[in-house]
Amino acid sequence: MLAGEITLSVRLWERLKVKEGGRYPIGLGAIEVDAIELVPFSAITDADVRRAGEPDRETLRQRAAHAGPIDEDTLVYRIEFHALGVGGTD
Repeated sequence: MLAGEITLSVRLWERLKVKEGGRYPIGLGAIEVDAIELVPFSAITDADVRRAGEPDRETLRQRAAHAGPIDEDTLVYRIEFHALGVGGTD
């Protein structure tokens, strides 16, 4: 079962790969996407960094940069979600 400690992801994608309300399997459980925003990386807050499970903004920037470099003006997807139980149930 997911612990639910991480509730936000930041992604650099050419196009959106998830949708609000969508449920996606993760290990033995699943997540449900609550909200999606396209924002400049500069809009990512310290609270967002904590919710993403990262120690600092630079670590989050590096993790999100798998599709290319991210500067403060780079648009990224800010994805809020919550954990569901085994089999994707609430």
